[in-house]
Amino acid sequence: MEEQMYAVPFSLVGFFFTNKPIEESIRSDLTPEEMEKLQELIARFLFTEDIKIALYPSVVPPDQAEEALEELEDMMFGQDQEE
Repeated sequence: MEEQMYAVPFSLVGFFFTNKPIEESIRSDLTPEEMEKLQELIARFLFTEDIKIALYPSVVPPDQAEEALEELEDMMFGQDQEE
């Protein structure tokens, strides 16, 4: 019998602080090997054994940060919680 695998979305939310322009703060030379190592570290520290993860790093522009946080809150806690 073939073992089934499930893709389950998860999220890590963080902030970085800088006095430089955002474009100058983010590395553009991240190698596939470095990304693989990062994925392995996060998988090892956050999940149980034999869990593989895939990451897609992205940065929310500051003028969209509040909206992005509200969307994340809605995803995590559901919309219309005020009832």
